[in-house]
Amino acid sequence: MYRILDGVNSPQDIKKMDYHQLDDLAKDIRRFLVKNVSNTGGHLASNLGVVELTLALHKVFDSPKDKIIWDVGHQSYVHKILTGRKNKFHSLRQFEGLSGFPKESESDHDIFDTGHSSTSISAGLGIACARDITGDKYQVISVIGDGSITGGMAVEALNNLGYMKKNMIVIFNDNEMSIDKNIGAFSLYMSKLMINSDTLNLKNRIDKIMNMTYVGGKISEKANKITDSLITSILPSECGFMDALGIKYLGPINGHDIATLVDILEYAKCIDGPKFIHVKTLKGKGYRYSENRPDKYHGVGKFDYKVGVSQSSKRSISEIVGYTLSKIADKNDKVVAVTAAMSTGTGLNVYERFHPDRYFDVGICEQHAVTFCAGLSKAGMKPYFAVYSTFLQRGYDQLIHDVCINNRPVTFLIDRAGLVGNDGETHHGEFDLSYLNPIPNIAILAPADTKEMVKMIKYSEGYNSTLAIRYPRGSEYYFNKEDYGFIKNEVEKKPLSRIGQGRIIYDGLEDNTEKIAIFTVGNMLIPILNSIKILKNDESKLDEKKSYIVIDARYVKPLDKEYYIDIFKRVDKIITVEDNVITGGYGCQIERLISDNDVDIKLEKIGIPDEFITHGDTDKLMESISMDSSSLVDRI
Repeated sequence: MYRILDGVNSPQDIKKMDYHQLDDLAKDIRRFLVKNVSNTGGHLASNLGVVELTLALHKVFDSPKDKIIWDVGHQSYVHKILTGRKNKFHSLRQFEGLSGFPKESESDHDIFDTGHSSTSISAGLGIACARDITGDKYQVISVIGDGSITGGMAVEALNNLGYMKKNMIVIFNDNEMSIDKNIGAFSLYMSKLMINSDTLNLKNRIDKIMNMTYVGGKISEKANKITDSLITSILPSECGFMDALGIKYLGPINGHDIATLVDILEYAKCIDGPKFIHVKTLKGKGYRYSENRPDKYHGVGKFDYKVGVSQSSKRSISEIVGYTLSKIADKNDKVVAVTAAMSTGTGLNVYERFHPDRYFDVGICEQHAVTFCAGLSKAGMKPYFAVYSTFLQRGYDQLIHDVCINNRPVTFLIDRAGLVGNDGETHHGEFDLSYLNPIPNIAILAPADTKEMVKMIKYSEGYNSTLAIRYPRGSEYYFNKEDYGFIKNEVEKKPLSRIGQGRIIYDGLEDNTEKIAIFTVGNMLIPILNSIKILKNDESKLDEKKSYIVIDARYVKPLDKEYYIDIFKRVDKIITVEDNVITGGYGCQIERLISDNDVDIKLEKIGIPDEFITHGDTDKLMESISMDSSSLVDRI
């Protein structure tokens, strides 16, 4: 089916190919990527942009002896194809299939597990230092994008690399995009650099002279230093930043010209010390739909590759967040929105359209974003930071020190809470309740459906302390009482201003039974109601000696002691259900409440087990940890 690709099963297969064959292979790989990712979903545009770069890396370097480290990793698909995983690509991001990110347990060629940005240079520098201590001989190459390099950790690593002078290569993949358009002075600085063909031509001419001068055509260390000095002397003045750090700058290079890439990588191998190779690529290259809309094709679900990604009939939860916040800002000129390079993912691209003057994208800089919000709040604004649960972890110190200690009225809109599916361990939002619960001065809300989420965001406008609202990934979803015929009572309509109180959804407690209170957090309400529905409709599962009351917690913190103890007095057993790790989560809050008030009652905590959950469809993952509706029937 693929003339060249079918014969490629390891990096060794491309080392003997000429440039014409490699160009044909690049075309095969792009067709392969589009067809396969359209069947599984995944990161498409970023991988289409690095085809030639990946081919050049594996032609020049000897993986896995030489260590190629991918930042974030959503541009590692071509690397996976070339390193023996082509025939497993149909399982990409599926349960028990290939990961969408580098995975050490998956292949020796995956040097470092990644998923968050800005880590590759730090990891590479650590590996380079260990190599020198042990006396090993191999190359270390960190590949980082123009979005990731704005992260503070990457700049810290560059600073340390320049000081330590370790022999390693940093490849800067510059496509002027992260997920959305890049933001920040560093991005603007790098985009000013133009290809200096005179520099590269001179380098080639000097190489030829050196080849003729030294025996066997080999460039000696002395000759290489002469070449290097000449190259450095004519580099563009704009490259002074890298030079000031003590890192040799090479580029910019056309990232789709394999011959040039191979030449520059071979040249970099001969230079001692740290090198920074600036490669210009086109995100989404080779597939016209993604070339026109690389942001839309950064991360995609399944789609028909012949017609491109179609618009969903349902609104996403994140999009509704953006619209809701925009409506609040229409009437309140103190409201400002902040994102860390995730404008589309968090729905703030909607907000930006209506209030561009009160919208801030700070780049991939979660630590800065949190303290930036604290500064906005200090000066009288009402900041909202929309951020994925997994990424807020990076701003934890700032959350404690700069926001909560002074009780700043910053609202954190925590997207992708719970298990997020195919992106796996690095992206699941399973820890936010546990890392937020211990912090004083913060309230945590978890809506049971999209309607409740909108209410909570509106409520936050008048809340004058630190507030976090967590909600899942996906399309809008709603709890409808009419779907559950066993709910005879009226659902409580408690206002959110009754801080720490939940709302009773179903009260089926009966005398002469074991009475069980089920407290649900966020979107776990609907699976629990579905479980009770199964119990009611399946006589083989129904235990008439048990009756239930279901409470939507709404507030995870603080908890109203009197409200909870009143419910405790009515029942014999409590079950808590949350899409967060059990350790430190909502169930532990209930356990502490029971202990502190000497309540004699049984408690069972249901949540994500104490392990990292793999990738796969969310429904499949919930089933694998016995938290789907069918499994919950047996557990309750």
